[in-house]
Amino acid sequence: MTDPLLIPCPHCNGLNRIPAARVGEHPKCGRCKNEVLIAKPFDLKQADYASQIKGDLPLLVDVWAEWCGPCKAFAPVFEQAASQLVGVCRLAKLDSEANQPLATQLGIRSIPSLILYKNGQEVARQSGAFPLQQLKDWLQKHGVRA
Repeated sequence: MTDPLLIPCPHCNGLNRIPAARVGEHPKCGRCKNEVLIAKPFDLKQADYASQIKGDLPLLVDVWAEWCGPCKAFAPVFEQAASQLVGVCRLAKLDSEANQPLATQLGIRSIPSLILYKNGQEVARQSGAFPLQQLKDWLQKHGVRA
């Protein structure tokens, strides 16, 4: 028997205990009743950051800006990755313009930038956009079965 996974809700930040065997069954949040594991990136905001980096599933954050051409080009790849990694890794997008204090706190110097968190700790960072397979390879290199 495996221990339940602690997973923050992308909608309300509520921390949910989800049995590992039920991750693929579209679990709902105990607080807001929305799906906890969604097949698309969610918007990460300054107020959500501390809650969302916690939990047992890794969190991959794409730091971007509306005016950034490479960010826009990478967006469909990130969307595709989110749909393929449901239950393995959560994906979020951080608008560096709308959340400048957080982007500064994170030391963002170029965009797009990817930051991978596990159990509340940053474990990897990469600047630039790349194809889906290269993104999955990068995640595997850092211990995420992609």
